[in-house]
Amino acid sequence: SLEYASDLFDHVTVERFAEYFQTTLAAMLSEPARPLATLPLIGQAERDRLLTAFNATAADYPSELLLHQLFEEQAARQPDATAVVFEDLHLSYGELNRRANRLAHRLIAQGVVPDARVAICVERSLDMIVGLLAILKAGGAYVPLDPAYPRDRLAHMLQDSTSVALLTHQGLRGVLPAIPGLPAFELNTPEIAVTLASQAITNPQVRQSAQHLAYVIYTSGSTGMPKGVMLEHRNVVNLVQGHIAMCELTPHDRVLQFASFSFDSSVPEIFSCLAAGAALVIRPPRLTVPDDDFATLLQTQRITIIDLPTAFWHRWAQQIGAGYASPNPDLRLILSGGERSELRHLATWCGEPSLHRTRWINNYGPTEAAVNATAFSVACSGSLPLHSIPIGRPVANTQIYILDPHGQPVPSGVTGEIHIGGAGVARGYLNRPELTAERFVADPFSATPGARMYKTGDLGRWLADGNIEYLGRNDFQVKIRGFRIELGEIEAKLAACPGVGDAVVVARENSSLDQRLVAYVIARNGAALDAASLRASLAANLPDYMLPAAFVILDAFPLTPNGKLDRKALPAPDQSAVASRGYEEPQGVAETAIAAIWQ
Repeated sequence: SLEYASDLFDHVTVERFAEYFQTTLAAMLSEPARPLATLPLIGQAERDRLLTAFNATAADYPSELLLHQLFEEQAARQPDATAVVFEDLHLSYGELNRRANRLAHRLIAQGVVPDARVAICVERSLDMIVGLLAILKAGGAYVPLDPAYPRDRLAHMLQDSTSVALLTHQGLRGVLPAIPGLPAFELNTPEIAVTLASQAITNPQVRQSAQHLAYVIYTSGSTGMPKGVMLEHRNVVNLVQGHIAMCELTPHDRVLQFASFSFDSSVPEIFSCLAAGAALVIRPPRLTVPDDDFATLLQTQRITIIDLPTAFWHRWAQQIGAGYASPNPDLRLILSGGERSELRHLATWCGEPSLHRTRWINNYGPTEAAVNATAFSVACSGSLPLHSIPIGRPVANTQIYILDPHGQPVPSGVTGEIHIGGAGVARGYLNRPELTAERFVADPFSATPGARMYKTGDLGRWLADGNIEYLGRNDFQVKIRGFRIELGEIEAKLAACPGVGDAVVVARENSSLDQRLVAYVIARNGAALDAASLRASLAANLPDYMLPAAFVILDAFPLTPNGKLDRKALPAPDQSAVASRGYEEPQGVAETAIAAIWQ
């Protein structure tokens, strides 16, 4: 019993261990002999508290509505209100609806039907929002393709999704592979404007249900290729309605659309805003750091709500603490998610007097469970957590189970794997039935027939107050700067580089406690390898956020006594492992001053 329990108690008191042991021992003595894995780990009262009381999240939502119908209701209610803004351009709700309808009717004529996938690869623009809505209105599921991705990655997504049409921009066809027979619509050309002018402006009437797909978003894959996650309308409508309630969204809000539309955090940004009748302000592509230009945008656009990757928010908190990039007076809510939020940055953030009127929310959730599964809210005018920032409690119509390796609930305070059930659980992975069966499993704790839960691979524990503390991954998937990364995908690409015999990639913390990717490489047959060439080779196949910051060349990998790779023994990279140019002295007054500041 002690041996079985030892893996569960990374974060638990002696008293809690004693309680657990007594419960297990009592069960062993009072019941007929059976495998220990089937014995209850906790008493019935504690089990009910974890499975029922902490998961009391039932909330009404229009489960039969389609995602775009939430927007259509607002377009009918307030057609003249501003719906979307991009730099000096804007569209009202009525005009956005008419544009999306024209394009949707054209897609229907092209043969788009419910559950058919339609790829969209466009720059940040009004066309991006028009295209997403049009695909949904036509009955299709949108497949977002970021133009910044490498050509090979885009090719895989296009082919794997078997998209029936492509929406794109003139000038982007060069980054996309040619797919014979795939009809493409360039949304920024005079020809498409003429074509769409003859289409109807009424809402299309398509025979589809809330069980049809709304989108397929690709995430990093452990086999070397990204995998598509299929979300249905009912999943996303629950997310949108819960997000509106949590953020208290109203038509008076102005929401910054920050994320790339190929990342799932863009979904609540875009569709919750439009379903609430608020104004969606698309971030210009040049604003990628929290500097004074970013603060100016928030000020001039009177932004009230922002959802930011954790790493970006960390940097902004540092900027504000140093007296730069001051927040605008209209800002009332900040959401952050993607990786662990640091308490020291929250203390700096809430130490700014002008932010005392704002609320900050820490979100957690994977693409496979409709983006947000838990939330933890902090009022900057109130008290802060004492030791670390929890990921909070389950959101509306979501259940969180923290289970041991045998699928049994672990006691409060004990580490286990986070499983997510409820209305947000996705249909599964596109074209990956084996992986779907492995990660989307039957929910034995639900009374709903056919209910499933998603095995996240994340570790966590219940706290006494019903919040959840995130404790990292149980595999080699990591989140860095808000991006979820399968280290195995990078390793597969790195192993295919010329001269590489074997490769391992890990996430390491540097002296500033920031995580970065470090690659460890063994050369094949004495090949000469260096960091610059390895990074250049990877850049042809992986996006920038998946490129390691350092490449360490080793003769052999360290092993544990039982012959397994000892990741903890991999050496820290030195300066020679970083892919950088040689040092060049600053020239002139300005360069010398800047160099002195950075030093």
